[in-house]
Amino acid sequence: MADQHEHDHHDHDHDHEHGETEVQKVVGEEPDLTRGTARPITVVGNPVLHRETQTVTAFDDELASLIDDMFQSMYAAEGVGLAANQIGVDRKVFVYDCPDDEGVRHVGHVVNPVLEELPAGRRVLDDSQEGCLSVPTAYKELARPDFAAVTGQDKHGNPIRVEGTGFFARCLQHETDHLYGFLYIDKLSKRDRKDALRQMADGTPKYATVAND
Repeated sequence: MADQHEHDHHDHDHDHEHGETEVQKVVGEEPDLTRGTARPITVVGNPVLHRETQTVTAFDDELASLIDDMFQSMYAAEGVGLAANQIGVDRKVFVYDCPDDEGVRHVGHVVNPVLEELPAGRRVLDDSQEGCLSVPTAYKELARPDFAAVTGQDKHGNPIRVEGTGFFARCLQHETDHLYGFLYIDKLSKRDRKDALRQMADGTPKYATVAND
């Protein structure tokens, strides 16, 4: 998922520094950035983005290395969330380093995530801009519930549950969608989807991408 700061056309480094002074709390464990290698980002049209990914069954060093690479790739692209198929890997896992609307920074990963169904009373929709590293330079407004919770596993196979509000709730939904073969533009009207693809065609991403054949 793309950082909203980029769409606001503010100086990114200034926003990042400003954000660090505001953030009072970090939920989760920051990754060890001495490990892992950044990989290029797959973009809309790549088949791996448009089908459900495979369930992770082996909680081993290969999975841990993938998660390291995913964090490096997310940071290199200045994103706040990244799913495995966004670096071409057909596995159900995503990583995140994303603030919520209260300034709390959430950092972590989820393997085999499943979005919880929300009770009717909790389905309050938030209309906000959304962007995606796999649809570079494009942003469109999309209504999503302002609360989300996912269940899944950590890289050791232990059960976990992650919940969030506001922008972080949007991130959890966005990344889980990726692993089931859906991009945020798939939820837009035909007109808005076309406009997002036009924005992408007109723009130049600031990070390495994989060219589609």
